[in-house]
Amino acid sequence: MAVKLEDMGYSTLYIPDHFDDQFGPLVACTVAAEATTTLNVGTLVLDNDYRHPVVLAKEIATLDVMSEGRFEFGIGAGWMRTDYESSGIDYDEPGIRVNRLEEGLEIFRQLFHDGTATFQGDHYNVTNAVQTPMPVTPGGPPLVLGGGAKRVLTLAGRVADIVSVVPSLRAGVVGPEVAALAVPSKYDERASWIEAGSANREIKPERQVWTTFAAVTENTTEIIEQFSALFGISTDDVAQTPIGVVGSVNSIVEQLTERRERWGFSYIVIHEAEIDAFGPVVAALNGH
Repeated sequence: MAVKLEDMGYSTLYIPDHFDDQFGPLVACTVAAEATTTLNVGTLVLDNDYRHPVVLAKEIATLDVMSEGRFEFGIGAGWMRTDYESSGIDYDEPGIRVNRLEEGLEIFRQLFHDGTATFQGDHYNVTNAVQTPMPVTPGGPPLVLGGGAKRVLTLAGRVADIVSVVPSLRAGVVGPEVAALAVPSKYDERASWIEAGSANREIKPERQVWTTFAAVTENTTEIIEQFSALFGISTDDVAQTPIGVVGSVNSIVEQLTERRERWGFSYIVIHEAEIDAFGPVVAALNGH
């Protein structure tokens, strides 16, 4: 799959981090990087609660070295309740999980910038931890932070290289409330949080949007009406929501251009089932 994506002109192959039916993300990224020469590989996103930051930093730096700088380090505070229930890991309230993520990010920052870390917090206590190997990318691989809530997106605007925007997943499951939080006006709000977080940065983070449905078709009306009934939101909102993209190749290019202008999204994530259908869109966006 990695070789196919590279040949088709896709920029990155991502893998999530859950305990259901999937490969282990770090090994899978390593294999995909080894099989390719230009394709980026990354995690969207690792759950900070599953691995101690000093342990994870070694794996991430190793991947950065082995991929020659083609790894994107996506990490988040965790959200999927079933992962915690099946593994026995405590499912703390969102505020605690985000606190722990912030502490972890500071440890990663020290290790990747300075080669050592000392940190005392509520969740981690690290003393003279040494980073080996050092990443080949100065300061560590690009940091991808994902979320849909104000605190996480403001944090991402402040520290991330790539901000991955999703509907709020506070409930711990993907349910009807996700659709209600995916209307365009909610993305206006999320864009403002990212902007506020990055206000003092000279180089702004790239903005990425995660989609839940995508279809290359001339028959847009039927699909939009189906999702309108499924999500319980208006057809206009379905047509404009960044979590979906439906239309002909030219129409999709226009939609993505409009969304870049409105929300700053220049990085679009689709799913495995849509790879082949979206090939002509990728070619068009790459100028072919």
